[in-house]
Amino acid sequence: MSAVKTCPFEPADFQARFRASALAQGFREEPWTTIDGVPLAAFTKRPSAAVRRSVPALPRIYVSTGVHGDEPAPPLALLQLLDEGIFDDSAIWFLVPMVNPTGFRLSTRENHDGIDLNRDYLRPVSPEVQAHVHWLQSQPRFDLALCLHEDWESKGFYLYELNTRDTPGIARALRDAGQTVLPIDPDEMIDGRPIDEPGIIRPEADPALRETWPEAIYLRHHHTPLCYTTETPSSVALDQRIATINAMVRTALRLTTQSGAT
Repeated sequence: MSAVKTCPFEPADFQARFRASALAQGFREEPWTTIDGVPLAAFTKRPSAAVRRSVPALPRIYVSTGVHGDEPAPPLALLQLLDEGIFDDSAIWFLVPMVNPTGFRLSTRENHDGIDLNRDYLRPVSPEVQAHVHWLQSQPRFDLALCLHEDWESKGFYLYELNTRDTPGIARALRDAGQTVLPIDPDEMIDGRPIDEPGIIRPEADPALRETWPEAIYLRHHHTPLCYTTETPSSVALDQRIATINAMVRTALRLTTQSGAT
C-alpha cells in the first residue's frame, strides 16, 4: 500500500507552468479533455521545414508522465527537462505531462473514481484514458516511447523494456545512467516479476496474453517497437528521484537522436 504523501504541486498550476514553457519553445498544444477543472493535453513539436529537409529521418519520440497520482517526480522531471530546452530540433516530440489530475489532488495511485489508469488501456472506462487513447489514435508511430513512473515499495530504481525490434535496445545504457544518481533495486523479483538482469525487467510483451493493459502495452501494440517504463523509489528524496529520471531520459534521447528514426 502506498504511503500517505502530499503532492508537491497543484495539478492545474503544474499544467499551466508546463503549457507556458512548452508554448514559449514552439510546441503545439493538443487538448484532449478537462478533468476536475484541469485541462489535459499533449504538446507536440516538429522542427522547421528546413531542418526536416536536411534531416529527413528525424525520430519520433513520445514521453508521458502523471498517470499515477502518488508519483510526483516524473511530471516534475519532465518539466525540468522542458525548461532546460532539451527538446530541440533533433527529433519530433510528443509530450504528455499529466493524465491523472484527481489522483494528484488526492495523492493516490488511482483517480477519484478509484480506477488505476495504468490498467485501463485495453478497454478504457475512465474519461482520462478514453481521451488519451482518442488522441493517440490520430498520432503516427513512435520510434521510442518513455513512460515515467515511481514505485513506493522498491529498494532502488529499475526499468521495464518492451522491444519488438530485431536489434538490441538501450536498457543497459539507461540503467547505467540511472546508477550515476541512485542504486538499482537489488532484488531478483520486482513487482512480482523476475528480472532479466540487474535492474531490468522484460515482461510478457504479447498484448493478447494480458488481461489488463498499462499504457506501455497499449503503446507497444499500436504505436512503437521500443518502449521503456522507468521506476524510481519513492522512499528517497524527491530531487534524487528527479535527477535519476532525467539521467535516464537524457540518455534515451541522446542515443535515439544519434541513431535517427528506425
